Amino acid sequence: MIIKSAELETVCGITSKLPVNELPEIAFAGKSNVGKSSLINGLLNRKALARTSSSPGKTQTINFYNINKELYFVDLPGYGYAKVSQEIKAKWGKMIENYLKKSEMLAAVFLLIDIRHTPSENDVLMYDWITSNGYKPIIIATKLDKIKRSQKDKNIKVIKEKLNLKGDSIVIPFSAETKQGRDEIWDVIENIIHS
Repeated sequence: MIIKSAELETVCGITSKLPVNELPEIAFAGKSNVGKSSLINGLLNRKALARTSSSPGKTQTINFYNINKELYFVDLPGYGYAKVSQEIKAKWGKMIENYLKKSEMLAAVFLLIDIRHTPSENDVLMYDWITSNGYKPIIIATKLDKIKRSQKDKNIKVIKEKLNLKGDSIVIPFSAETKQGRDEIWDVIENIIHS
């Protein structure tokens, strides 16, 4: 897809009402620091549309990016490391759940997993949770440039086993540095929104 325009259109906090959109939405979920902002920026060829941060848990809102007036990227709050209270984490959880249940335009959910590590309990919970809401997450294995090429297949196998993925599940390795995986991710997105 050629990106003609990409803008942050709506930011929803814990108390905000979700927008009623008429374009397909592609949501991105993943733990804090897994590289969600870097992935979104990489897909859109932008340096800093989605704000990246060295301190995890920066995204504390649901952010809707309007792409080419054709679809939305929806950046969900990261889970895991953020140094926030249990109470706020519970509210984020409710916010994400509310979105997954109520969005009428949600076409697909991408779940980001750091390829360097075995998926955490939080990753497994998130995967199961997305599945239980009726979606089949597409897995993006981020930080591909941080491992040796020879480790890739072994690490992907670990992700598949830990998340108990079905045979036809899609796993796409991605590097924000080299943009490897970018075209495959766009192919999947275009298939989804045009099907």
